Amino acid sequence: MEKTHNNKYIIKIPSHVTILYLSDKNILTVIGPLKRKSLNLKLKVFFSEDQKTITVSSEPCLKISNKQKKNINALKGTTAALIKQVILETSYLLYQKLKFVGIGYRTFDVDNFENRLLMFRLGYSHPIFFKISEEAKIFCLKRIKLFIYGNSYQNITQTAALIRSYKKPEPYKGKGILYENEKINIKEGKKV
Repeated sequence: MEKTHNNKYIIKIPSHVTILYLSDKNILTVIGPLKRKSLNLKLKVFFSEDQKTITVSSEPCLKISNKQKKNINALKGTTAALIKQVILETSYLLYQKLKFVGIGYRTFDVDNFENRLLMFRLGYSHPIFFKISEEAKIFCLKRIKLFIYGNSYQNITQTAALIRSYKKPEPYKGKGILYENEKINIKEGKKV
């Protein structure tokens, strides 16, 4: 086993998570309280049973070219981050909150589509319709707050970013769709 002095490549396994590793196919499966998820790895990983840790090594699973060997440290960091993300997704329910700031900025559920379609009023001359994906769930708090939750981190953040892109906060009055704890630096207007 390769000794690494850098702790960012060592991942601690929580007690409520079970990890299965197929070394011949290099597939890591994480079984958590919420769901099961698999990950194809490009680098070999080593387990320490007594400390309950996973260590990502610099050894590739397949033969790689000299050009790809230069990027092995980047791949090592990416692999460690992906394993941490999969452990998080199988263990916890992830969420993102959006709030609508501005006069008349509202969100509505469309009744005929079984809560899979949202309508936004964002100060345009027309309403904007948004179809909710199957992986993400969206809950409307009042009419000016959205609560997006699910198990896939990428899907939740992508959905939140897509909704936010319909009306990004502008720097003069701070109106638009903001993340939960986002602060807008207000610019000073034109002086007369």
